[in-house]
This record gives sequence, C-alpha cells and structure tokens, in this order.
Amino acid sequence: MRRIIAGLGGLGLAVTLSQFPEYAQQYTQRLGGAVDELRVIVEDFDRAAVEGGLDRAAALTRYEGANDDFLAGRGTAMTATFERYEALHATLRRIEGASAVERFQSLPAYLDSEIGQRTLENYRPAVPVTMEGILYAGGGFILGYLVLSGLLRLVMLPFRRRRYAAHP
Repeated sequence: MRRIIAGLGGLGLAVTLSQFPEYAQQYTQRLGGAVDELRVIVEDFDRAAVEGGLDRAAALTRYEGANDDFLAGRGTAMTATFERYEALHATLRRIEGASAVERFQSLPAYLDSEIGQRTLENYRPAVPVTMEGILYAGGGFILGYLVLSGLLRLVMLPFRRRRYAAHP
C-alpha cells in the first residue's frame, strides 16, 4: 500500500514539475512581447528627440522642467517606461542565456512579477516532449516517491509490529 501511495505522489509531482518548462516558455514569450512593445516606444521617443535636436536625457529634462503638469507627468511616465524597458530587457537576456536549472531557480522571481502572474492566469498545460520536460518529470517522480514513502514510513512507525526474539 505504501508503494502505491508513494507512486501516486511521485506521479503527481512528475506531472507538476514536467509543466515548468512550458510555463517558462510561455513566460519568456510574454516577456519578449513586452520588451518588443516597449522597444517601439523607446525608439520612437529617441527618434523624436533626435529630430528635435535633443538626446533622451535632454528631452526628458525638457519634459520635467515644463510648467505644464501634463507635460511634466509625461516626462515622469517616460522615465518609468525607460526603466521598465531596461529591467525587462535585462531579465529577458538573463532567461534566454540560462540553463534549465537556473530557470527553475528563478521560478519565484517569475511568479512574483506582473508578467509572471498573467502567464500563470492564462497558462495552458502541455505534454512534455522535450528532454528538459522529461527530465523534470523524472526528477519529480523520484522526489515525490521518496518524500511520500518517507512520510508514510514515519507516520506508520508507531503502528509497526514489533518482532521479538524467540527465547530458548
């Protein structure tokens, strides 16, 4: 009975962990899309600044120094856009260059971001047919089996029959 329950636990963790590569791939696609869209905004702003004889910093300074609250607010918003673009772009580069283990170690950071939450909300499970997915499934099965087997053994310890040595 213990082996069956441990096997089911192993199977459950195998299925769960096998989904991580697909989640990471969907997250990377969303992140890449966000970076691409922000790049369009950044390049458009920089191009308009150059056409006006300014660089980015000078254009932002002009916005922020305006006596108009709307223009000053737009300058603040553009500064935030540039910062978000740089942060997301750096994250994308880090993920694209990461190994399978490094991506898994970054899971809390994925889930903690706005893009990670939206990815999770819209996540669609997939059958793991990549080597990475199969390795995660295998690791999940072994880990789940061992953990549940150990827990069951520990819980059943007080109910174990004791064998007494036969006295001659």
